[in-house]
Amino acid sequence: MKKQSKPKVAFFDFTDCEGCQLQFANMGNTFLELTELVDIVSFREVMSESGQDYDVAIVEGSITTDNDVARIKKIREKAKILVAFGSCATIGGVNGIKNRSSLELAKQRVYGDKAGLINTIKTMPLDAVVKVDYYILNCPPYIPEIIAVLKAILLGKPYPLPNYPVCVECKMNENVCRYEKDQECMGPVTRAGCNSWCVNNGNRCYGCRGLVDKPASDAAKDILQKYGLKVEDILNSFTLYNDSMGEKYDQEFK
Repeated sequence: MKKQSKPKVAFFDFTDCEGCQLQFANMGNTFLELTELVDIVSFREVMSESGQDYDVAIVEGSITTDNDVARIKKIREKAKILVAFGSCATIGGVNGIKNRSSLELAKQRVYGDKAGLINTIKTMPLDAVVKVDYYILNCPPYIPEIIAVLKAILLGKPYPLPNYPVCVECKMNENVCRYEKDQECMGPVTRAGCNSWCVNNGNRCYGCRGLVDKPASDAAKDILQKYGLKVEDILNSFTLYNDSMGEKYDQEFK
């Protein structure tokens, strides 16, 4: 019987910090086990070789230039499966902060008198430009979720994203609500799937997984009222990762 070839995987990055890809290196022995199941042909964080023949493209970063648009379309044409990897790729991430002002003002603030030389467009997640087959959320991605999505890909099965808020996971992990500790938290409206990772480790939820579908915005407003906070307080925190989706979040909460 002919041995089935392993799927070829390539990693790509756009506008990002490349911290998401480092999570693969942080897997340790699990990453080595992964190489028994797939053939990694391009991954500049961990190897010098770079192949151009691939089945699965794992893409980090948001789209912020015309060149990015052309490049991600070429990657999509070659890849049988495209994975949006991390907050920048899935929801625009911190790069979306520039979307709340004009592009000219954003360029002026960053590049000063060299602003005219810079090509930039509004920040977009990958699925604003191409079809995405799988999403791995978070900043940085949560390793158990990375593994779960990779298993789904190898088995040819879909990976449905959780459609309930992080608060559910906090309750299951018996965390003390961050509001009880005088911290505003995005957990009530943020999509779960990280096992309330940040809150488990004494932090608050910053909304890096994006908005859950049909959020209970009235309940969220009740929480704000109970703890003496305004909607603007939450929006200012939520847009740290979600400014590229600004209009959507404004409609939900204003």
